[in-house]
Amino acid sequence: MSFEMREPTFVILSSLAEGPRHGYGIITDTAGLTGGTMRLQAGTLYAALDRLRVDGLVEVSSEEIVHGRLRRSFTLTTLGRSRLAEEARRRQHGAELALRRLRTKVVGA
Repeated sequence: MSFEMREPTFVILSSLAEGPRHGYGIITDTAGLTGGTMRLQAGTLYAALDRLRVDGLVEVSSEEIVHGRLRRSFTLTTLGRSRLAEEARRRQHGAELALRRLRTKVVGA
């Protein structure tokens, strides 16, 4: 099944592609992945993670209590890896198409 993934979802899944991360780790990693252009708020992140869990793209990999608070780590599921790879290929294809057309226009100008 092919679908266009929104940017925050793509970046969250990309963050988890390296391995399990807890919420704060995802927030800091996504800021790094986007050069600081995307700064997820905790509420936005956890709402997205809940939706991604329901969709079967991520799952909780561990839970621990740190300073009296529950810390969950999340990981990609097999389906999540597959959908991320599909979206990355779709985006790469679109970028390559645009670059080809830009080069053609410059050469033909």
